Order: sequence, then structure tokens, then C-alpha cells
Amino acid sequence: MPSILGILIWLVGPMIYSIWLSLTKWDIITPAKYVGLGNFKKLFLNDTLFWKSLWVTFYYTIVAVPLNLVAGFLVALLLNTKVKGMNAFRTIFYLPSIVPQVANAMLWLWLLNPEFGLVNTFLRSLGFPKVLWLQDERWVMPAFWVMGLWTIGGGMLIYLAGLQGIPEQLYEAAEIDGASVWAKFWHITIPQMSPIIFFNLIMGIIGSFQIFTSGFLMTNGGPNNATLFYVLYLYRNAFEWLNMGYAAALAWVLFVIILLLTLLIFRSLGDKVYYDDVR
Repeated sequence: MPSILGILIWLVGPMIYSIWLSLTKWDIITPAKYVGLGNFKKLFLNDTLFWKSLWVTFYYTIVAVPLNLVAGFLVALLLNTKVKGMNAFRTIFYLPSIVPQVANAMLWLWLLNPEFGLVNTFLRSLGFPKVLWLQDERWVMPAFWVMGLWTIGGGMLIYLAGLQGIPEQLYEAAEIDGASVWAKFWHITIPQMSPIIFFNLIMGIIGSFQIFTSGFLMTNGGPNNATLFYVLYLYRNAFEWLNMGYAAALAWVLFVIILLLTLLIFRSLGDKVYYDDVR
């Protein structure tokens, strides 16, 4: 009963309320006014910032998610080897993923500072010119992609657990048959790891569509809305411009987008995931 009440009060109840809220015009101060589908019509037909924020989020996602998937998997492969002091290396790679996002944002603000940041200092030592990482539209998104690699530790840990769960007998049998390193990787490691890759793909897409902290603290959507992520735009409507009803409509559109993308991935890739003897 406590679990059921918790779900009803803290999940189902607020969701139902937000549906009603999305059909109203409410500035928190005055009573809500019912406007029907007016918020959604304005959102799709008249709001250029909505489409801009959606494009920025898609642009970030289509690069950041594959990049993080591959980087996390490669690091996990390296950390799955038998080397002295490996536990220390695993801890070092995992630690950034549990650092609070605000602290990570402050750290990267310092690293990417155009005047005294370590990144530009290193580039200048190699003869490259100064780069305005967070002030230049051309470079700000690549900077966010690189920052995303800083927190691959969570996915890496899941990959590592999966790699250690692959039966050694499979590799031994492949060696007896004369399989090369690449053949073992492609025909044993990848199929056995496909459920974990699939899981990390789904969670990565969901997480990338909810990116907020770095865009809010580091660039506040700039320069020229180049980092106006969807959730940041939703936050502005709700808590800066007090368009709470409009923000609720934005939230439900985001929910539908993530749901459709998840269903699309399940439909297109779900049957390619290997589960023992069942595909």
C-alpha cells in the first residue's frame, strides 16, 4: 500500500494534473484560464524557439549518444584486462560520473576558459590559436560533446559488468577453431553485449533529451541560442516567464517525443539483440 500510494500521489497524480495544466494559461499568480489546445497550437505553429530548442537537442543527441556509447565500451574493454592496479584505474574512470552536475559545470567552465583554461593553454603550446569554446557558435556544441565524455563512467561500469559475465568457454572454443582477435570480438563479444549496448542506447537518448544543467549554468542557452536545449526552454517558460501552462504543454510534447523514439528503437533494433538462444 505505501508503494501504491507513493506512485499515485507522486507520479500519477502530478501527471494527470499536468495534462489539465497544459490546457490552461496560468502564470502561478492569477487563477488558471482554460484555453483548450491553444498552447499546443501556439507551440507548433508560432513558436520559433520551440523548433530551435528541439533542433539543438536533436543535434546534441545524434552525436553525443553514439560517441558516449563507443567511448564507454572501449574504456570498459581496456578496464577488463588483467593489469596490476586495475581497481584503481576503474575507480578513476568512474568517479567523474558521480560528481554533481553543478560541480562538473564549474570545472569545465574553468577548463574551457578562453584566456587561462587548461584546454586553450595546451592548444597554444602546440601552436594552435585561441578558441572561444563557449562563446563561439561553431565550437560550443563540440565542447558539450567533449564534456559528455567526462561522465561515461556510469555506462562504462555497466559494460564492464557485462564483459565479465561473458563465459570464458566461448573464447576458448573460438581459439581452438583458430578465430582471430577481431573474429572473437565481432562474433562473441558484440552479440553477448548487445542487450547492454541496447540498454545504454535507450538510456543515453532519454538522458540527452533531458540535458539542462550544463546549458543553464555554462552558457544559459547562448551564444545566439546555440545551446538552447529543450528542457532549458521549458524551464524558462515555467520559472522565468511564468508560463506554467505552456511549460506543461512543452513537457508533454517531450514525453511523446521520447516515447516515440524509444518505440522506434525497440521496433528497429529490438530483434537484433541477442538473449542466449532467443533473438
